[in-house]
Amino acid sequence: MCMLQSYKYRIYPNKEQETLIWKHFGACRFVFNWSLEQKIKAYELTGASLSCYTLNKMLPGLKNDYPWLKEVNSQSLQQANINLDTAFTKFFREKKGFPQFKSKKNPVQSFQIPQHCTVDFVNGVMSLPKIKGIKTIFHRFFEGTIKTVTVSVTTTKKYFVSILVDDGKEQPSKQPFDSSNTVGIDVGISSFAVLSTGEKVDNPKYLRNSEARLKVLQRRLSRKKKGSKNFQKTKQKVAKQHEMIANQRSDFLNKLSCKIVSENQAIAIEDLNVSGMLKNHCLAKSISDCSWSEFFRMLTYKAARVGKTILKIGRYVPSSKTCSVCDNINSDLSLSDREWSCSNCHTHHDRDVNAAINIKKFALQEQNLIGIYTG
Repeated sequence: MCMLQSYKYRIYPNKEQETLIWKHFGACRFVFNWSLEQKIKAYELTGASLSCYTLNKMLPGLKNDYPWLKEVNSQSLQQANINLDTAFTKFFREKKGFPQFKSKKNPVQSFQIPQHCTVDFVNGVMSLPKIKGIKTIFHRFFEGTIKTVTVSVTTTKKYFVSILVDDGKEQPSKQPFDSSNTVGIDVGISSFAVLSTGEKVDNPKYLRNSEARLKVLQRRLSRKKKGSKNFQKTKQKVAKQHEMIANQRSDFLNKLSCKIVSENQAIAIEDLNVSGMLKNHCLAKSISDCSWSEFFRMLTYKAARVGKTILKIGRYVPSSKTCSVCDNINSDLSLSDREWSCSNCHTHHDRDVNAAINIKKFALQEQNLIGIYTG
């Protein structure tokens, strides 16, 4: 299996290119919403489901009704239907939620291009169908075949391209591991991650630390007349503050995941029901600020690149309540107990370190595994 890798670059379109990009955003959003409406109507009337191929065959007729659709790349419109088909597949197979109509009021917009995209690293430009010579900052180079290009805009009006590349290299084979080169990770709120080695990684709490500034900006925004220029300026300041928090968190997660993957042959983690935890309104903000799911996602794809292994144990394994020395279970342990002593062997435990050790121990026992991820 060949490896696919994504490279994200910032682009600086001129006024004409920016206009074409926004036409693509609008046209792809329109086709997505139109196709979703057709699928809903067809199911209500006949009980049949329209495939993306059927919807793509209907696009020429749609272009005759709406001539402005001819101004954008036709393959981007077809890709919108493919994305809709993927959304329905996730709805039926993974219960991800029914596809929703896209709004033009959403500040984050994107479209995809599957072919005919070229990059010029020397001159720092990228060319797309209908949009040629876009100034691009190539902070790193790549070799391989471009599969798809996704153009997006953020809430702060910054434009990016994400290039999916097939480098033609085979995925590295799985490296052997044992207890000596496997690490268990227990994630939490007070400490972001605790390793089975006893190392604790502090939680940076980027959102909590920026709340004071956010409150000031949001208070100013609430006092502005909605739709005015001052309202838009203040809204951009709020968006920039949120973007800074997201960038800080992403940088922290990337560096920590790289460090853990490079130092270990196998990584044991717990299958957490994060969406269920977020229903606890006392802890929801702190849990969201941690981004555990994103951290596990980074660990998984980075481990796959270098042939490392991710071991995942079930969410109902009593990793915190089990003594890592004698396997005695302390059923009276509550969430507020950060330290406890085993009633059987009298070993004094740090709750989080003990949980990390148990996660590693349980992961190395095959009967506790729910998944082994190698890419």
